[in-house]
Amino acid sequence: MIDGEESNLRIDKWLWAVRLFKTRSLATQACRNGKVLTSNQPAKPSREVQTGMIIILKEGPLTRTFEVAGIPKSRVGAKLVANFLTDLTPKEEYDKLKAIKDSPLARKRGDGRPTKKDRRELGTWMGWE
Repeated sequence: MIDGEESNLRIDKWLWAVRLFKTRSLATQACRNGKVLTSNQPAKPSREVQTGMIIILKEGPLTRTFEVAGIPKSRVGAKLVANFLTDLTPKEEYDKLKAIKDSPLARKRGDGRPTKKDRRELGTWMGWE
Protein backbone atom coordinates (compact mmCIF):
# COMPACT_ATOMS: atom_id res chain seq x y z
CA MET A 1 0.00 0.00 0.00
CA ILE A 2 1.12 3.55 -0.71
CA ASP A 3 1.51 5.96 2.21
CA GLY A 4 -1.68 7.78 3.14
CA GLU A 5 -4.03 5.06 1.87
CA GLU A 6 -7.20 3.79 3.44
CA SER A 7 -8.21 0.16 3.27
CA ASN A 8 -11.66 0.89 1.80
CA LEU A 9 -13.28 3.72 -0.11
CA ARG A 10 -16.56 4.22 -1.93
CA ILE A 11 -16.32 4.03 -5.72
CA ASP A 12 -17.83 7.50 -6.22
CA LYS A 13 -15.28 9.00 -3.84
CA TRP A 14 -12.42 7.11 -5.56
CA LEU A 15 -13.51 8.36 -9.02
CA TRP A 16 -13.49 11.92 -7.67
CA ALA A 17 -10.21 11.46 -5.75
CA VAL A 18 -8.30 10.29 -8.85
CA ARG A 19 -9.70 13.20 -10.89
CA LEU A 20 -11.92 11.23 -13.28
CA PHE A 21 -14.79 13.55 -12.23
CA LYS A 22 -14.67 17.21 -11.27
CA THR A 23 -17.07 16.80 -8.34
CA ARG A 24 -18.09 13.89 -6.18
CA SER A 25 -21.76 14.50 -6.98
CA LEU A 26 -20.99 14.05 -10.72
CA ALA A 27 -19.26 10.75 -9.90
CA THR A 28 -22.27 9.66 -7.82
CA GLN A 29 -24.66 10.60 -10.63
CA ALA A 30 -22.60 8.63 -13.17
CA CYS A 31 -22.80 5.56 -10.93
CA ARG A 32 -26.56 5.93 -10.52
CA ASN A 33 -27.01 6.32 -14.31
CA GLY A 34 -25.14 3.07 -15.04
CA LYS A 35 -22.09 4.76 -16.58
CA VAL A 36 -19.69 3.05 -14.14
CA LEU A 37 -19.28 -0.73 -14.33
CA THR A 38 -17.35 -3.24 -12.25
CA SER A 39 -17.32 -6.90 -13.29
CA ASN A 40 -19.59 -5.85 -16.21
CA GLN A 41 -22.28 -4.90 -13.67
CA PRO A 42 -23.45 -1.34 -12.93
CA ALA A 43 -21.74 -0.11 -9.78
CA LYS A 44 -23.69 1.59 -7.02
CA PRO A 45 -22.01 4.73 -5.64
CA SER A 46 -21.47 3.05 -2.26
CA ARG A 47 -19.59 0.05 -3.66
CA GLU A 48 -16.20 -0.47 -2.00
CA VAL A 49 -13.10 -0.14 -4.20
CA GLN A 50 -10.27 -2.64 -3.81
CA THR A 51 -6.79 -2.67 -5.30
CA GLY A 52 -6.74 -4.63 -8.58
CA MET A 53 -10.41 -3.94 -9.34
CA ILE A 54 -11.26 -3.15 -12.99
CA ILE A 55 -13.55 -0.15 -13.49
CA ILE A 56 -15.22 0.65 -16.82
CA LEU A 57 -16.37 4.23 -17.33
CA LYS A 58 -18.71 5.13 -20.20
CA GLU A 59 -18.34 8.73 -21.37
CA GLY A 60 -20.49 9.32 -24.44
CA PRO A 61 -19.01 7.34 -27.34
CA LEU A 62 -15.84 6.57 -25.34
CA THR A 63 -15.55 3.58 -23.00
CA ARG A 64 -12.55 3.93 -20.71
CA THR A 65 -11.12 1.07 -18.63
CA PHE A 66 -9.07 1.52 -15.46
CA GLU A 67 -7.42 -0.75 -12.91
CA VAL A 68 -7.30 0.41 -9.31
CA ALA A 69 -3.61 0.56 -8.35
CA GLY A 70 -4.13 2.23 -5.00
CA ILE A 71 -6.65 3.90 -2.74
CA PRO A 72 -5.91 7.54 -1.88
CA LYS A 73 -6.78 9.08 1.47
CA SER A 74 -8.24 12.17 -0.23
CA ARG A 75 -8.25 13.91 -3.64
CA VAL A 76 -4.79 13.71 -5.17
CA GLY A 77 -2.86 16.15 -7.33
CA ALA A 78 -2.79 15.58 -11.08
CA LYS A 79 0.84 14.44 -10.98
CA LEU A 80 0.04 11.72 -8.42
CA VAL A 81 -2.96 10.18 -10.23
CA ALA A 82 -0.73 7.59 -11.94
CA ASN A 83 0.06 6.10 -8.50
CA PHE A 84 -3.58 5.19 -7.95
CA LEU A 85 -4.86 3.99 -11.34
CA THR A 86 -3.70 2.26 -14.50
CA ASP A 87 -5.38 3.20 -17.78
CA LEU A 88 -6.22 0.00 -19.67
CA THR A 89 -8.30 1.72 -22.36
CA PRO A 90 -7.48 0.31 -25.82
CA LYS A 91 -6.02 2.74 -28.36
CA GLU A 92 -8.98 2.02 -30.66
CA GLU A 93 -11.32 3.81 -28.22
CA TYR A 94 -9.27 7.01 -28.42
CA ASP A 95 -9.03 6.64 -32.21
CA LYS A 96 -12.83 6.33 -32.39
CA LEU A 97 -13.21 9.58 -30.45
CA LYS A 98 -10.73 11.35 -32.74
CA ALA A 99 -12.64 10.10 -35.80
CA ILE A 100 -15.89 11.52 -34.41
CA LYS A 101 -14.27 14.89 -33.74
CA ASP A 102 -12.81 15.00 -37.26
CA SER A 103 -16.09 14.05 -38.98
CA PRO A 104 -18.21 16.69 -40.74
CA LEU A 105 -20.88 16.08 -38.09
CA ALA A 106 -18.74 17.74 -35.43
CA ARG A 107 -18.92 21.51 -35.29
CA LYS A 108 -16.39 23.62 -33.48
CA ARG A 109 -17.55 25.58 -30.49
CA GLY A 110 -18.53 29.11 -31.49
CA ASP A 111 -19.26 28.30 -35.14
CA GLY A 112 -22.94 29.09 -34.65
CA ARG A 113 -25.78 27.46 -36.54
CA PRO A 114 -25.01 25.48 -39.69
CA THR A 115 -25.41 27.46 -42.90
CA LYS A 116 -27.41 26.15 -45.83
CA LYS A 117 -24.13 25.10 -47.47
CA ASP A 118 -23.08 23.24 -44.29
CA ARG A 119 -26.44 21.45 -44.21
CA ARG A 120 -26.06 20.37 -47.84
CA GLU A 121 -22.54 19.06 -47.22
CA LEU A 122 -23.78 17.15 -44.20
CA GLY A 123 -26.69 15.73 -46.18
CA THR A 124 -24.32 14.59 -48.94
CA TRP A 125 -21.97 13.01 -46.41
CA MET A 126 -24.85 11.22 -44.63
CA GLY A 127 -26.43 10.12 -47.93
CA TRP A 128 -29.64 12.13 -47.46
CA GLU A 129 -29.26 13.98 -50.76
